[in-house]
This record gives sequence, structure tokens and C-alpha cells, in this order.
Amino acid sequence: MVESLVTMNPQDHTLDISFLLIYLNQQQQQQHTGESAIGSDVVVGGWVRTMRQMFVHINDGSCYSTLQIVVNEDTTEGHDALKACGGTGACITFHGKVVKSPAKGQTIELQATKVIVHGGIEKGAKYPLSKKHHTVENLRKHMHLRPRSNLIAAVTRVRNACAFATHKFFQDRGFLYIHTPLITASDCEGAGEMFSVSTMLEKASETNKETGKPNGLPLTKDGAKVDYTNDFFKKPAFLTVSGQLNVECFSCSMSDVYTFGPTFRAENSNTSRHLAEFWMIEPEIAFADLEDNMRLAEDYLKFCVQFVLDNCDEDLAFFEDKKIEEGLRDRLRNVVKEPFQKITYTDAIELLLKDKRAKKVKFNRKLEKKDPLRWGIDLRSEHEKYLTEQVYKKPVIVTDYPASFKAFYMRMNDGCEKDRQTVRAMDILVPGIGEIIGGAQREERLDKLEERIREQGSDPEDFKWYNDLRRYGTVPHAGFGLGFERLVQFTTGVANIRDVIPFPRWPGNASF
Repeated sequence: MVESLVTMNPQDHTLDISFLLIYLNQQQQQQHTGESAIGSDVVVGGWVRTMRQMFVHINDGSCYSTLQIVVNEDTTEGHDALKACGGTGACITFHGKVVKSPAKGQTIELQATKVIVHGGIEKGAKYPLSKKHHTVENLRKHMHLRPRSNLIAAVTRVRNACAFATHKFFQDRGFLYIHTPLITASDCEGAGEMFSVSTMLEKASETNKETGKPNGLPLTKDGAKVDYTNDFFKKPAFLTVSGQLNVECFSCSMSDVYTFGPTFRAENSNTSRHLAEFWMIEPEIAFADLEDNMRLAEDYLKFCVQFVLDNCDEDLAFFEDKKIEEGLRDRLRNVVKEPFQKITYTDAIELLLKDKRAKKVKFNRKLEKKDPLRWGIDLRSEHEKYLTEQVYKKPVIVTDYPASFKAFYMRMNDGCEKDRQTVRAMDILVPGIGEIIGGAQREERLDKLEERIREQGSDPEDFKWYNDLRRYGTVPHAGFGLGFERLVQFTTGVANIRDVIPFPRWPGNASF
């Protein structure tokens, strides 16, 4: 049995706690009469959660459960080092034998024969994550240690499952994974403030030997603008807000592709919904229209949710037990089971204006007074949540948005009223989050695309490379973008987006 366990997890012969527990459960479920984990000599390592007398509970992050270690002062080698380790937070390896546990709530425990303390708690030091309830605000103060908390560890395992599911979904469907650049020379999306990438700032702050003053940024001859010809890229450069336009190059050559990577927005937003750095999943499909795009997006979201249900049940149970979201698993099962509701933007506006239930809801009165709900304005988060949580009680796909507030690359709907022009766009709204996916059929007609670029006040020549995709062998294509952190929020019930990414970045926070 020892050889079997070691073969399945050979790295230093140290077993993940999750592996040990899962293997044992499988043996029990299959009613195996041969080998069993019981009686096996194993090595496990982890960080101490609790330690009292002869009982030590450790966790290695591989699962939510802890493993109880039974230590005997007379027979356990290294017992004295264990007593001096400082308790909760210490990192320890245990050698021992797997035995049945007589205690309730646990199947097995480890009778320790040897203890190796790798890192204890310094004498007099107060471990920041001692065994007590920690608010998410307090955990953010200890960003480097918070993965040791049950909450962040569970979120991280679900995040990992979502990432794996993403690649599996697209790879199984024959999509090619494309790495799009993080540095870009244009804000084609118009998606908000961008972070500049420049090497000139340090030089600008250097003292001029002749004047004794900082050099300052180099200016154009008229002194009106910064002269970026002196910069690294010889032009203004930024951190990308989206990989979509870049990945379209490959979709218009190699059909079905996707990109999955970090994106950046320099918006001074201190809310629970926004980050300065976040991850985006952006597939593009050739020879496709809006209907194909909606099917792909719904299938993808359902696949990810089902994957989490199948592989993260213990963590989902934790979120329910700790009141992160009661009934979380039932909600997720309903997402998989029920077809998404489809509704046009126009119908959504009419519903919100006429629905008697909506009139009883206290939408943001200040915003409503300043900019009342009407055809032509974008749906606010509270409207999106109302549609998904109160009206349909499931995800909703809203289509055919006004062209006035949508990007230039979205395909215009034909035959629209002049004052109600719409584009072949779609947003997927989900309970608790609002918009989780935004996408569209792309405008493949060169003349229409150039017209839209002019309407937004830009020169088509500035987008020559993008227009070339239509000039040389244009193809109907579509795609969408999903904010990965919102997917993790949706599958965990965690309210604040800062708690579903390992190292959140927001205004004033970039410690390491």
C-alpha cells in the first residue's frame, strides 16, 4: 500500500491531505477488500491550525479539511521541537501511520512516529491569523498570509477549477489559445482610463546640471504635448484594457481562438465591483453570428459552473456553512439546469418601466432623478440584478443594445429606426453580479466599420490594421469577454471582488 500511495504522489514521498482523504474515500465507496489507506506509513506536511496536548490539526491548502495528528511524547521523534514550535501557523512535516479515528467528524488520523519542524513562530511574535474569526478587511491587511485562511484558500481552489475548466472547455472544442500583448499603442475599445507605459518619468525627475531644476518631460516643438518620440516605443503606449482586437487577427485567419490574461484599467474606483488589474477570457469565433455567440457563451458558463459543482463540493459547502451565500449549490445547479432567458434591450427597458414589481423597488433615487430610466441609457447594475433576481430568477441574455453607447466594432442591425439604431450585441446577466459576459457580432463590412469609426470622432486611418481584416478576406465573426473575477464571485458567492484574486490592485494599493 505504501508503494501505491507513493507512486501516485511521488514528490518527496509527501502526500497532499486531500489526496489521502480522497483515496481513502474512494476505497470505502468501492468497498475495496484489498489494499486500504488504513495502516499505511505516510509523510504529510502542513501548517498548524490548532494544537492541544497530544493532538495537532494541520492543513496544507489542498482541501478544506484538516488532518488530525496524534503525537506521543514517548514514541514520537522530535516531540520536544513540536512543543517549542509556537503552535498555530507553524510549518511541520509528520511521519506516521494512518489509522481509523475514533473521533466524530473524521474518518482517519495519523499516529505520528516522527516530527520535523520546518518553521515555527518566533518567540514573542503574534501570529496575525491565529485561530479566530477574521473579517475580509483584516485579511486584506495581511495579503501575504491570507491564503492560509479558510476563506481565501477555498476561493483559490475554486478559482483554479474555473481556470482549468476554461482551458478544457475551449481546448476540447478545438479553440487555439492565443497570447495577446499586455502593452498596446491604442485604446480601440474606449473602455476607460489606461495606465501609461513609459521610460521617461525617471529621466524627467533628474536634476538638470545647468538649471538645477528637474529636466521635465520632453515636449513637442509647440510645447503643447509630450514628445513621445523620445520614449521607449517612440509613441504613447499603455497597459491593455482588452485583448479582443488583437485576438481578432487570429480569428480572421485561424477561425476559433481565445485569449485569457490580465487586463488593466486606471479608473479611480474604490468599489467592491472593480479592480485596476483583472483577468479576461475573450474567445472569437469565425463564420459565426450573434446566435452562435450566445450559444457559446451560455455553454461555457454552464460548463464552468458544472465543473465547480463536480470538483469543489467541499469548498461550496464551506461557503454555505459560513453564510457567504446560503443555498449556493442550489443556485448553481439551477444555472446548469435551466436555459437562459433571452430578451432584447428594448423589451427590458419596457419591462422595467411598466412592471408593477419594479415600481416597488427602490432603485437609486439620485441616479434616477439625474438620469431617469429610458430607452437609450445603459442598464445599471441594480436594473440587471432586478431582471435576474426578481423577474426571471436565473441568468438573462439581453441583446440588441443602442449603438450610441456600444463600441464601434459591433455590427449594426439592419432596418433600424434612425433614432433607435441598435447593434448585434449581447450581455449575459446573472443573479448577484449583474453583467458577467459582454459580447457581440463584429462588424465585418468595411464601409460600415469606417462609418462607425468616423461617428465616434476618429480617423479610420488610425485603425488601418484593424480595417485590413475586413479589406482582405473579411469573414463574419463574433466573440465575447468575461471578467474572470466575476466568474469566481458568481461561483463562490463572495461579495467583494478584492477577495477573489490573489493580489488585488485598487487605487492606493499595490504593496507588492
